[in-house]
Amino acid sequence: MDTFDTVVVGAGVAGLTAARLLSLAGRRVVVLEARDRIGGRLWTDRSAGFCVDLGASWIHGIEGNPLTDLAAAFGMDTVEFTVGAFQPDSRPIANYDPAFRPLDPAAARRWADDVHAADAELERIVAASSAGQSYADVAAQAVAAQGWDTDRGQRVWEFYRHRTEEQCGAHISDVAAHGLDEDAIVGDEVIFPGGYDQLAVNLAGGLDIRLDQLVRTVTWSEAGVRVETDAAAFEARNVVITVPLGVLKAGAIEFVPALPDVVAGPIERLGMGVFVKVFVQFPHRFWPDDVYAIRQQGAAGDTWHSWYDVSAVSGQPMLLTFAGGPRGREVEAMSDEQVVASVVSSLRQIYGDSVDEPVGSWVTGWGSDPLSRGSYSYVAVGATHEDHDAMATPVGGAVHLAGEATWSTDPATVNGALLSGHRAAERVLGRPIPLATLPKRQGGSVLGVES
Repeated sequence: MDTFDTVVVGAGVAGLTAARLLSLAGRRVVVLEARDRIGGRLWTDRSAGFCVDLGASWIHGIEGNPLTDLAAAFGMDTVEFTVGAFQPDSRPIANYDPAFRPLDPAAARRWADDVHAADAELERIVAASSAGQSYADVAAQAVAAQGWDTDRGQRVWEFYRHRTEEQCGAHISDVAAHGLDEDAIVGDEVIFPGGYDQLAVNLAGGLDIRLDQLVRTVTWSEAGVRVETDAAAFEARNVVITVPLGVLKAGAIEFVPALPDVVAGPIERLGMGVFVKVFVQFPHRFWPDDVYAIRQQGAAGDTWHSWYDVSAVSGQPMLLTFAGGPRGREVEAMSDEQVVASVVSSLRQIYGDSVDEPVGSWVTGWGSDPLSRGSYSYVAVGATHEDHDAMATPVGGAVHLAGEATWSTDPATVNGALLSGHRAAERVLGRPIPLATLPKRQGGSVLGVES
């Protein structure tokens, strides 16, 4: 049986960060990864000759974000592509009404002004909301307070519904009233034309990583831990668990003894969203020039309501659309061919015969993946933001949880995962570790981009 100072479960960004920092501190560390690849929910497909990020895609706000300096240290090229917090304006958006007619600039401005007016009221209502209220509850109050007619109110209500689907991967009634409180982005957002998985590849450099190691049981005490996979067993003083929240909620790893309520409670209360990304490559561009996004209002946008022009990343005419929450689960139950046909059909309602058959497509399925069981975490009704951090409470001086779901100020982000791995490593060592050491090799040189 192999013995280590620390076993890290999961080779995503949180696990690789913790393992790298501990290794640089002189600890003997092994990383156990159930997949046949590293990266977790960072996953770049290069099969078409360009990069398609099927998992995380963005640095959400580059100012003050540790990922910004880290990506620069690794030599990762970036392209500015600011999404914002699902905004109604501020970028060139082609808006279409429920009858597939383009909104003229004045109409688009009136609609965006309606959203901003409701948002101002919503902020006050959320601040005064009681425990147990959902985002649907407070959004409905904010819309009703405007005194609009049914159609006008419906346009803003559906915007709120789509906002929670995109930001949380959940239905508006499943998200806590305070569920989007942390949804603030500072500075531009960027994506990686060379693939986000460069981050994982560089973090993994020099580490002892064992692939195809599905962890089944973690037995722990104050004396140490025993981690058992389908193929082997590992003993260590500490274990850092970085599997997605969905895996923990499903009880896929047995903890002996069971985790205490200070950790188990947040695992139960927090939600794990489902967010399907669909990339569709076309033979030529049919949507307006200089358009950042396409938005469809009304019932026709129930599932496919927003398309983003990601041609700058691929160098090919390409749109990215999403389906989240219950709609995402419905989409995941369809074949890829059915999904793409549905997306194309929706676009043809707007642009008619100018929409040719796609020449390439990619459909994600994180919700149906047994090694993730969802896309990212969110604050469900009955949970609080504090539950994210509470989930990472050290157990018995031996068990540490990390990952995006354990970071309260930036859950559902790669930087949240990175910072949680840093925190776990500091807790294992019992002392601060400068995050700036992360891109260093054991000998002190800086890692470089690999592919």
